[in-house]
Amino acid sequence: MGFDVTRVRALYPALSDGHAWLDAAAGTQVPQTVIDAIAGAYRYGIGNTHGAFAASARSDAIVAEARAAVADLVGGEAAGVVFGPNMTTLTYRFAATLAGTWAEGDEVVVSRLDHDANVRPWVQAAEHAGAVVKYADIVVPSGELPAEQYRRLVTERTRLVAVTAASNVLGTIPDVAGIAAIAHEAGALVYVDGVHATPHGPVDMAALGADFYATSAYKWSGPHIGAVIAAPDLLASLRPDKLASSPDEVPDRFETGTLPFADLAGVAAAVEHLAALDPEATGSRRARILASMSAVAAYEQAELAHLLKGLAALGPVRLVGSPLRRTATAYFTVEGHTPRRVAEHLATRRINVWDGHCYAWEPTKALGIRDTGSAVRAGLVHYNDRAEVERLLEALDELTA
Repeated sequence: MGFDVTRVRALYPALSDGHAWLDAAAGTQVPQTVIDAIAGAYRYGIGNTHGAFAASARSDAIVAEARAAVADLVGGEAAGVVFGPNMTTLTYRFAATLAGTWAEGDEVVVSRLDHDANVRPWVQAAEHAGAVVKYADIVVPSGELPAEQYRRLVTERTRLVAVTAASNVLGTIPDVAGIAAIAHEAGALVYVDGVHATPHGPVDMAALGADFYATSAYKWSGPHIGAVIAAPDLLASLRPDKLASSPDEVPDRFETGTLPFADLAGVAAAVEHLAALDPEATGSRRARILASMSAVAAYEQAELAHLLKGLAALGPVRLVGSPLRRTATAYFTVEGHTPRRVAEHLATRRINVWDGHCYAWEPTKALGIRDTGSAVRAGLVHYNDRAEVERLLEALDELTA
């Protein structure tokens, strides 16, 4: 049985509005089950955690289930799942915490492929600690991130390597496991930005070599919640700034303030939704996630191939980047039109895409397009269908005629 995108689309109320939702790289829509889970948490009543009454116990259960669900999604441990408002905020928090263990002359390696949320927090933390920042470069114009360069960049003074599991604009999927192996040989930690990668296929943070794996639920059909997953023992070795009165247990010590309990109910529901994308998948939730996300990857790659072939047939359209392995993401320009003008034209045809640097500050500079409006991004996920791809191609053809 093939991937049934018609069945999947019916699960998303927002998709019935007639728009082609090709903006998923900036955030996905949510299925009815997620909406119901969030509403249900409020309907039945929630209180702050660790109280003596039933509503508090419901919040305790929601948090525990959300941690277990995210751990199943990425192959981590529930006790190592840290929640926060978004990946950027969490990364700043971990950068500040880790920088407290660095000395002057220590080194941090970031990449020019990454979203700025996995670059700037580390650069700024290094500056405060007196550490040295090194950049891994991308190949221009392909957008590849060669792993071998890390053998030159990583030394015995390297304390952390930050790298993306997939570029949020080019879709490039670098050899994270190879990069992590080099980092670990030198005793460095590896912080992997999995925000863009997680929606597009199965994730195994251990196989990637990620000491920290960051993800955002709103990129995989959940609410606006971020998470960083690490081994509980590693988290226990770190001392973030916190209130004297707040819990000191792991992972709680990294979570400032009160968690958004209703949204966390939505996080667990979103993971369940992903696990059910292949209705024939069986076994544990982790097993069903791996099967479903493998089906998602195969489906998306087929749609991406059709999109790339169609874009190549449009003479004035130029694809930015040509990585060998990529997520279902297309970043392109149209000769004679600014990226914003292209996005505005598509919007009049009820096609949602993004334009600009999309916070890919370093790669757009390296590619020489940041100062000219960068490019247009169309991002496919498991609920996009062939008709939407065709609508995009037809609208671009109309613009370039």
